[in-house]
Amino acid sequence: MTRLHRRTFLIGGLASAGVTLLSSSSANAIAYPFTLGVASGEPTADGFVIWTRLAPSPLNADGLGGMSSAAVTVEWQIANDPNFSGLAASGTVSAVQTAAHSVHVEVAGLAPGREYWYRFRAAGHISQVGRARTAPAPGTSPALTMLFTSCSHYEAGYFTAYRRMAEENPDLILHLGDYIYEGGAGSGVRSHQPSAEITSLANYRVRHALYKRDTDLQAAHAAAPWAVVWDDHEVENNYANLTRADSSPAGDFTARRTAAYKAYYEHMPLRSAQAPSGANLQLYRRLRWGSLATLHLLDTRQYRDDQACGDGTKLCPAADAPARTITGAGQESWLLDGLGQHQGTWDLIGQQVFFAQKLAAADGSKSMDSWDGYTANRKRIQDGWQARNVTSAVVLTGDVHRHWASNLMNDYATQDKVVGTELVTSSVTSGGDGNAADTGTSSLNPHVKFHKNQRGYVRTVTSSTQMAVDFRVLDKVTVRDYPVKTAQSYVIQAGNPGLQAP
Repeated sequence: MTRLHRRTFLIGGLASAGVTLLSSSSANAIAYPFTLGVASGEPTADGFVIWTRLAPSPLNADGLGGMSSAAVTVEWQIANDPNFSGLAASGTVSAVQTAAHSVHVEVAGLAPGREYWYRFRAAGHISQVGRARTAPAPGTSPALTMLFTSCSHYEAGYFTAYRRMAEENPDLILHLGDYIYEGGAGSGVRSHQPSAEITSLANYRVRHALYKRDTDLQAAHAAAPWAVVWDDHEVENNYANLTRADSSPAGDFTARRTAAYKAYYEHMPLRSAQAPSGANLQLYRRLRWGSLATLHLLDTRQYRDDQACGDGTKLCPAADAPARTITGAGQESWLLDGLGQHQGTWDLIGQQVFFAQKLAAADGSKSMDSWDGYTANRKRIQDGWQARNVTSAVVLTGDVHRHWASNLMNDYATQDKVVGTELVTSSVTSGGDGNAADTGTSSLNPHVKFHKNQRGYVRTVTSSTQMAVDFRVLDKVTVRDYPVKTAQSYVIQAGNPGLQAP
């Protein structure tokens, strides 16, 4: 029997027995290549994507992970149990240097609504084991336990939130952006590599590898399928389409975006439909969870108009111009079309920046980087879902490094009626430990009901009648392995939008 690498046994409490099912080949050709773990994502009723990348030396400056130019055959297995005593599917795929030896296997033909386990083998080495699951069949509506978070700045703290998420054994994890940060090394708890702000493909690959080496992040990826969307730090802070926030560091931004998008795809469990074409990558897409929920995943960076009146928080009448868009016309039309299909009881809109109106001062000052900088676009979408009789719309948001919960109003000025709900997750680490005493709500925004300045994630348990919401927090991320607790809970009733006490 080929000797197993010890890391085979260390992810998420999942065993890796039955290894003789995988054939032996070129046992010592390369050092252990699965240093970045495994991941699954994009569940459908008959399958999902499984991912890994071969990188025995993942932080090599050339971004190639210590691999040669040769293609490598990677075996993969899907099992009915964590001991791999019965296989549901298997095959091989070629890992090539042009894709940084990453692999994306689109598994199909599986049974709906059940757990599976998966693993890889290459050059005689066996990967960690991951747990995935298929979505329920259309026409069925079993409950969905989903966790979502955002903003995992490596330097700002430890990824304990990911570890706690893995321990909850969810059906699905949603990451709403800023999976990596592009900046140079600072003075945080941990140091970025490379040390300078990243702009090249090699450097983006190394930065992704630095994050993927984190064992807490690996545990979360191995515990459940993920659905991912980006925000800005996957490329550059506060960029808008091909417009930069500033000119530092100098260089061709189209080339930089091309490199960033390629590296992002190489490191995420995405389908080939999301493979980049130059500086473009269609990330917006839909996932169905049986007839319970449709998850509409948006991209509010690639197609947006530049922030009005410059960036920041300010009074800016130009933000209300009818033609301004954060989604682009094509994505807006796609979203409204999907909302009109009524494929599930719930319509969950996963996106990046604060959606509800949030005034910063009595003069009407608002954040230009949020939907407040694109108010006509927001109104068209809210009016659109009302016109299509969507009564269980929940917007899921990241970006702001705080927990927030808001009722979405038909008219924010008059507070006339609630038409939806927004749940905003805090960050994994960005913002450091935070301040639990910071309440943050204001009479300027009576529809904003909750705020918490601590790191963590949101847990939702959704059934055909209600969504139970728990805002989960950690007291510290600058110290490893803190426990998680619930800071606030709400219930949202299907067909009756808005936050209610549990």
